[in-house]
Amino acid sequence: MPSTNVQQGQTTKTAMASLTATPPVLDEFPPLPLEEWESTKYTLHLYLQIIGKIRLKLMPRRNHWWNATLYVTSRGLSTSPMPYKFYTLECELDFIDHQLHLRTNTSASESITLQDGLSVAEYYTQVMKALEVLGVHVELLAKPYDNKSTIPFAQDHTHATYNQEQVHRYWRVLVTVDQVLKEFSGRFYGKTCPVHLYWHHLDLTVTRFSGKQVPINPEASIVEKDAYSHEVISFGFWPGDDQVRFPAFYSYTYPAPKGLDQQPLQPKQASWVDSNGSPMAILNYEELRELDNPRQALLDFLESAYQAGAQLAQWPVQELTVKPLEAL
Repeated sequence: MPSTNVQQGQTTKTAMASLTATPPVLDEFPPLPLEEWESTKYTLHLYLQIIGKIRLKLMPRRNHWWNATLYVTSRGLSTSPMPYKFYTLECELDFIDHQLHLRTNTSASESITLQDGLSVAEYYTQVMKALEVLGVHVELLAKPYDNKSTIPFAQDHTHATYNQEQVHRYWRVLVTVDQVLKEFSGRFYGKTCPVHLYWHHLDLTVTRFSGKQVPINPEASIVEKDAYSHEVISFGFWPGDDQVRFPAFYSYTYPAPKGLDQQPLQPKQASWVDSNGSPMAILNYEELRELDNPRQALLDFLESAYQAGAQLAQWPVQELTVKPLEAL
């Protein structure tokens, strides 16, 4: 009996220790060199396009394509609940256990394992079969959108690289950036979109609106006509691509006021570059990581880019600025 009591006591102490233990300290801004995970990124990008197209098909239309986007979660990326007939469907890519979960509010669910060797074609086939099992019938334009790959999803056996550690690290970056963008977005009284990920270019973004309409270019695409119907200042992060060979934060003002690229930016590592004839503020992610306080430096970058565009475009900056509670 005494030995049993000792074992029970030890078990209790172990359980209590696990509850009070300090969580492991993670690097808020882990390294994300593009070349290291580019093959995985291409495959993941196409996975996300398939899920994103499901959301675009099922969600009621919202202004500026907010019905198409994905959201950072505590485990990965999600569509959030989508209406379908009398119930809802949610698709979540879990980047901890590396599963795609498709769940309905009827308690039905299907899961697909995300692993190296799972081609886009196999992934697409499994996703569509899972939807059928769940009773969801959706027809997609089943090919990439605005992507260097033009292979229809069902035929793409080329992209099949999925390094779980690399995907997990990318998601950890998204978690931190999502937090910072949410903090920044809370400082603005005007119309602001949710912090969300546009799956066509893998941009995690937040956008502020002045409320003023702008003339619509009749030659613009249907995507651009709705995205840029009003004055905006947009901020975001993307992991790099064929043109920009490093992960970076960015901001642009539309329409771009004259002299925008002459305005100061913070931190000093940030700069203005030309983007299709308009200035874009850029901050290299890897350079940000080297700073003493990268989170604060990122907030400084976002604020400086906003002030540059808002002041020149004559937004009512003071009226739109959220005051600290102690100032109320």
